[in-house]
Amino acid sequence: MENQGTGLKKVWPANPALDETTVSTQPIFEGRIITLQVDTVTLPDGNTATREVVKHPGAVAVLALNKGKMLVVEQFRQPMGRTEVEIPAGKLDPGEDPLEAAGRELQEETGFHSGNLFLLKSFYTSPGFANEIIHLYVTENAQSGEMALDEDEFLVVTELTLEEAYEYIADGRIADAKTMMAVYAWHLYTLTGKWN
Repeated sequence: MENQGTGLKKVWPANPALDETTVSTQPIFEGRIITLQVDTVTLPDGNTATREVVKHPGAVAVLALNKGKMLVVEQFRQPMGRTEVEIPAGKLDPGEDPLEAAGRELQEETGFHSGNLFLLKSFYTSPGFANEIIHLYVTENAQSGEMALDEDEFLVVTELTLEEAYEYIADGRIADAKTMMAVYAWHLYTLTGKWN
């Protein structure tokens, strides 16, 4: 069974005793990237509660390796109030295939491209309040080309060794979950020779 709108399949036994039923939805905000709504739900014990829900179209991220180094971009992140070093990533356009989006984001943000992207894993970023799902892709043969940044996008491309990536995590320059997950997956790959 596939969870509607997520791309993730339920592979574990569902527990209907924990299900909540949506009674009503109140739209609060509709922006360019996210929407916010407040749902009233019926709880398993019959009582009601409210849930604040952020809806997001989903995103892609790319663990791109070039000659044994990981491509990262440094950019200012307004919610954090500082620059952050991350793997290339971006939101999905409506109806866009995640594989095509991964290739697009890699090329736009780094100038690199690859015809050999494969899906490593899809995961939720903050399931307690958001439905955002990120599809994490990998390529081991990124090839340089031309960047094509959005007009409001300013970033610097860098390549890190695995050791440098761990140093960036230790000193807080890498602090986002998708990039940490990519580093740990890359490390596991160096130990096992397998991506999953």
